Amino acid sequence: MSQTLTERSEPKPQRVSFPSGDGFVVGNLYLPEGHDPSRRYPAVAVGGSLTSVKEMMGGLYAGELARRGVIALSIDYRNYGESIGAERQYEDQASKAEDLSAALRFLKKRPDVSGTGLLGVCTSGGTIMYAAAKDPNVGAIAATAGMFGEPSFMEKTMGKEVIAQRKAVSRAARKRYDETGAIDIVTAYDPGNKQAVSASASEYYMDKTRGGGVRPWRNEFAVMGWESWLEFDPISQAASVKAPALIIHSDGAAFPDQARKAYGALAGPKELHWAEGKHFDFYDNAETVRQSADRIAAHFRKALA
Repeated sequence: MSQTLTERSEPKPQRVSFPSGDGFVVGNLYLPEGHDPSRRYPAVAVGGSLTSVKEMMGGLYAGELARRGVIALSIDYRNYGESIGAERQYEDQASKAEDLSAALRFLKKRPDVSGTGLLGVCTSGGTIMYAAAKDPNVGAIAATAGMFGEPSFMEKTMGKEVIAQRKAVSRAARKRYDETGAIDIVTAYDPGNKQAVSASASEYYMDKTRGGGVRPWRNEFAVMGWESWLEFDPISQAASVKAPALIIHSDGAAFPDQARKAYGALAGPKELHWAEGKHFDFYDNAETVRQSADRIAAHFRKALA
């Protein structure tokens, strides 16, 4: 088995928190090795995959960026991990975009920051498009193995009947929550389980030595989030993103044609790097992540100087 980055030591982060929306977000802040408070560094907020927490792939990339001279902040979106939120495990792109913008406001207050940007892994590769389309604090973006959905793609992939059924279940679950406070839950990743969000092989999450062993992570998805998830549409946001962008993807990563489509829609300076590797290699395979981190760090050092 290839070495994963969970098997090596990483820089120790500082636990931080900051306000967002009606609550607060908790993050792990990684400072560059030999950090000099009199210098100014590019600073990046990092989000991970669907249901992930800051100690997973987002934290690994944040640590790798810190090794390469970038201040990096891996966050728990609200309703996940240590961040506040009564609607636990609830998927909501508007809320997540607010959290990313709040993270950049937090970073911009630091005297050692030269500019701020966003890195998204998997689902957050799409989520960062929502924030970058509106927030002037987004000086640059990067996505690796990004998930770039859109309603028409979801319909083609899942079928109209399944989409309609899950939206109906989502609305019923929202009504139940509003009336009782109870949250209906399904498994997020479960190979072969068609009721799960992902029924495909999910070795990263099933393996206790990898993501599945990260204690704060919960393999759960709030049913009332189905409607929001099925309407996830970073493709429509990309045309409003003018910040310098780097998209890293591969034929083995999830939905490569959607990655190409997102890249094509971006309105500003952009680079598409077509790499090698399976989807989960971009989460924690040592060589894949190192190569991605090299490009991502160079991108942010140039754009956010």
